[in-house]
Amino acid sequence: MSLELMLKGWRLTTAEILYRLPDHPALLQSYVWQELDLLPDFPALRKFLDFWEKRIEGKLYSVKICHADVVGPADVRFARIFGILH
Repeated sequence: MSLELMLKGWRLTTAEILYRLPDHPALLQSYVWQELDLLPDFPALRKFLDFWEKRIEGKLYSVKICHADVVGPADVRFARIFGILH
């Protein structure tokens, strides 16, 4: 993962893609895609889905998207107990 992209606002994005099997259109298959992507337009995911529609026979059924901050402000807490261990 590129730290530079993460600092510019790109987030780890996961998409669950459901698609119909070409030989058995009544059946759905699941594919999980994960990359750094920029919200709210998701240019990397859109590029992948455009490629899918042009090159892959399985017709898209649905796409569920979730994202998470990989780099963010530090979480600092003060310790209530101090001890020495040797």
